[in-house]
Amino acid sequence: MFCPSRAVPALFATFLAGCTVGPDYQAPTVEVMDEWESAVDAELSQETPDIELWWESFGDTVLTGLIREAELGNLDLRIAVALVAESRAARGIAKGDLYPNLILDGAYSHTKISEDSPVGQIIIGSGGTLEPIDQWRATGTTFWEIDLWGRIRRGVESATAAFEADIENYRDVQVSLYAEVAANYTDIRALQTRLDLANQNADAQRESLGLTQDRFDAGLTSALDVAQAEQNLAQTESTIPQLEGQLNAALNRIAVLMGRQPGALDERLEPRVGIADPDGEIVAGVPADILRRRPDVRRAERLLASQTALIGVAKADLYPSFSISGFIESLSGSIGNLFTGESTGWGIVPGFRWDVFSGGKIQNNIKVQEARTQQLLVGYQQTVLLALEEVESSLIFYQREIVRRDRLRDAVDASQRAVDLVRTQYLSGLTNFQNLLDTQRSLFQQDDLLAQSEGQVVLNLIFLNRALGGGWSLDDPVPDEVAAESDASGDANPQGGSN
Repeated sequence: MFCPSRAVPALFATFLAGCTVGPDYQAPTVEVMDEWESAVDAELSQETPDIELWWESFGDTVLTGLIREAELGNLDLRIAVALVAESRAARGIAKGDLYPNLILDGAYSHTKISEDSPVGQIIIGSGGTLEPIDQWRATGTTFWEIDLWGRIRRGVESATAAFEADIENYRDVQVSLYAEVAANYTDIRALQTRLDLANQNADAQRESLGLTQDRFDAGLTSALDVAQAEQNLAQTESTIPQLEGQLNAALNRIAVLMGRQPGALDERLEPRVGIADPDGEIVAGVPADILRRRPDVRRAERLLASQTALIGVAKADLYPSFSISGFIESLSGSIGNLFTGESTGWGIVPGFRWDVFSGGKIQNNIKVQEARTQQLLVGYQQTVLLALEEVESSLIFYQREIVRRDRLRDAVDASQRAVDLVRTQYLSGLTNFQNLLDTQRSLFQQDDLLAQSEGQVVLNLIFLNRALGGGWSLDDPVPDEVAAESDASGDANPQGGSN
């Protein structure tokens, strides 16, 4: 329970020391490993990665252009910019409490008292006259809370950290956006490749069907071979509509990421350029870099700093607040006499307010802020662990998919050789048609699996760059300032790129 007899000595001690109540924030330390387990296994470089523009390693100008357009047109990114602008303004509101509040107001009145009113009757009865009265008034009032215990300063500290957290949120949206654009673009190229392969295999199977039909007409084979060839072709052709639907969905998705209507990029992305094959050594960096690089970790740390400052705001309510208020007023019957000595009055009112007893509300509010701070501390630690987990998993998936892709390439080569051999043997009467069907079906499956794996290798590389926090730089300007400059110059493009 709050005890005034104990608080008074503490009050004067704090006053003399000029301290700011509440804990001074210190960034938490998290123990992390010195190097990635999966990176050691693969003998990857542990140098600091240069991943601010990681997509440029793909060597695809179309992808680079799409990412730049997404930066201008994506609606999630615009929301993040607006949040930064909002928190900047909120910080300005908090800073405003450090300064005196001054209000100026004035008025003019022209009045005449009714003769039938009680006051009018008294004036007339005493021999007076009721003439219209002019009155001019100008008033200035001021109020200033002296931030003796740092309540306002802690509020500014909290608002500043919240502002910085929203900047990190914007960067986090950037990281996710660029990865999502690249991933959808990769899906499009992989689906186009799979469609081309499906059509090529269908053409080969259609040719086999024609060959079988000719042999049947010549009495060299049975109707069963024709039926099997038809079934094999129909099965391959049945995959094409499904792939076309997936491709259409991916095209629609990437258009929306650009802030444009579905289908807006169909014609632009129609030319087949194949699946990207990025070159260069993968540089994972060291785990400690994640704490400095990933915006979600940086944001969690800033939110913790913001909440820690609120403990000081709550603790300041234990002590009295001091303020100075005052006024100056000028009242005159004519505007020319305003602000003269006879018409002007003023006053200064020092004051204080102290919630000596509040039923434990102040103490419990402090406990609330401390508990919220503890929650955010644990949340920060969890964010770090999840970040480390994501990088480790991304490294493993990327490495293993490369091995799988290479084996599938060997399988495709072997399947193609098998198809050529079996076809020759079938035409020579050395094998039955079922073997030809089986090898053609296997080739189609291996081709499709290889195309999927080649796309997945690129996707896993994209996810790795996202996990490492790539796509932004500390040298980038604050986003709401860029948006304000763009709006002022008229360069803002609400459609996110050219049509």
